[in-house]
Amino acid sequence: MKGVVVKSTGSWYQVRMEDSSVADCRIRGKIRLQGLRSTNPVAVGDKVDVEWESEDENQGIITGIDERFNFLARKSVNLSKRSHILAANIDRCYLIVTLVAPVTHLAFIDRFLVSAESFRIPVTLLFNKTDLLEEDGLEVVDDIISIYEPIGYPCHKICAREESSITFLRKEIAGNQVMIAGHSGAGKSTLVNALDPEIQTKTGAISRYHLQGQHTTTFAEMFPLTSGGYIIDTPGIKAFGLVDLDKDVLSHYFPEMRAVLNQCKFHNCKHLAEPKCKVKEMVESGEIAPSRYQSYVQMMEDDEELNYRKNNYE
Repeated sequence: MKGVVVKSTGSWYQVRMEDSSVADCRIRGKIRLQGLRSTNPVAVGDKVDVEWESEDENQGIITGIDERFNFLARKSVNLSKRSHILAANIDRCYLIVTLVAPVTHLAFIDRFLVSAESFRIPVTLLFNKTDLLEEDGLEVVDDIISIYEPIGYPCHKICAREESSITFLRKEIAGNQVMIAGHSGAGKSTLVNALDPEIQTKTGAISRYHLQGQHTTTFAEMFPLTSGGYIIDTPGIKAFGLVDLDKDVLSHYFPEMRAVLNQCKFHNCKHLAEPKCKVKEMVESGEIAPSRYQSYVQMMEDDEELNYRKNNYE
């Protein structure tokens, strides 16, 4: 039998079968994916083969995984040489960005976007909780949008609790399998609930002390929307460690750099200290945002989990 993984708890998986029933499944032995060292070989969104473990067909065993057309992974927090797959077979990812409660720094956004580019996943930025911002805060949002929208990332200002600001998402998601990501407390689960009131995921209050969200979503989970399509809600991400990224081609994952790579003097230019570098010229002229270049340099020089959340935006 074929099915799609809709929830992962680390040892047990819920799989939506072809007849729309949901079965609890476990993995038989070790499933390894070629070329990938992962803490979770099976992820939400995976298409899997299932054999029934009991006659009543309510428990199964995952015996194989279909080839993925993409997946999104980050460096495992506890095992730095391994990756953790957030979700698989994603048509689009929506990254929720907030300026307050909690703050999403540009360094985090850039790391997320680079990872998504490397896995060929289109990303839309959703600026949530705009109702909490004063005029100067809204101007900052507009400034950030002016960085990302011209280089190909759609941006929208939303308030997840206001129906009028999220109606467009239902049309975009219909017929697709999409993922919602962002920091804890940014409003992922609130948005999922607002898109479909029949979905009752847990939402949590913001920690008064840290102004960071409590981890109300413990495991990734996929929900069908009555308006069509599937949405994957993921646990809050504090830091985003890049996985197995070849620094020789890192600039290829910055769209604004990729567009001018053949204009540098040297074909293998790293855009750091080389002369007649088109990328550096565009940074100096303001055609490439300084914050984006700072993120690039940080990724090139050091990929340790020390400065993931430094704010590059002043």
